[in-house]
Parts: sequence; structure tokens; C-alpha cells
Amino acid sequence: MGFLIRWVINAVALWVTTLVVSGIEITAATTTRSILTLIVVALIFGLVNAILKPVIHLLGCVFYVLTLGLFALFVNAGLFLLVDWLATVFKLPFEIDGFWPAFWGAIVMGIVSWALSLLVPDGDEG
Repeated sequence: MGFLIRWVINAVALWVTTLVVSGIEITAATTTRSILTLIVVALIFGLVNAILKPVIHLLGCVFYVLTLGLFALFVNAGLFLLVDWLATVFKLPFEIDGFWPAFWGAIVMGIVSWALSLLVPDGDEG
């Protein structure tokens, strides 16, 4: 159940990101196709973050310490570009127009998904 909630949160955060950040867009012809694209890209985003992010954190921990965490912003942008590339491989109508839209998109995506996570009750509470 937690995975599905996270997936929906990522899809909504991705939708908000496409509205706020110029250079990140869904180019689907219909609303249904746009929603399906958001859902699939959110799944790809979640899988990339679940699989690669811990490995990158482990291998790049020195850079995180030396840059006081600012390195994470560039890692997140790179992972967002990887999601764009994977969406292209799967022929999804999702596009990021370069590094800076990915950089700002990763920041917006992180803030929106964090804010939405605050609204969803934790399963651990009584």
C-alpha cells in the first residue's frame, strides 16, 4: 500500500513539475495519454531512485561531505535526466530540454513530493 501511495505522490509531483518548470513537458495528444505517461514516468522515477540513488550515495559520500550536500542537487538532476532517457527508450511523450530544466525540476519534484508526503498519514501511527 505504501508503494502505491508513493507512486501517486510522485505522479502528482511530476505533474506539478511539468506545470512549473519550463523545459519539462508531456507532449501527449490526449488527456488520457498524458495521465498514463505521468503514471509510467512516476514509476520509472521511483525505480531509478530506489535502485541507483543508494549506490550513488555510497560511492559519492565524499563529494556529499566536501560540498555540504550540494552535490546531491547535481545527482538528482542527473537521475532526472536518466528518467527522461528511459522515457524516450520506452517511447513515452515526456521530455526534459537539458540539464538546467532537470536541475530545477528535481528540486520542484522533491519539494512537492515532500509536501504531499506530509499530507498522507503514516501507517506507523496508532
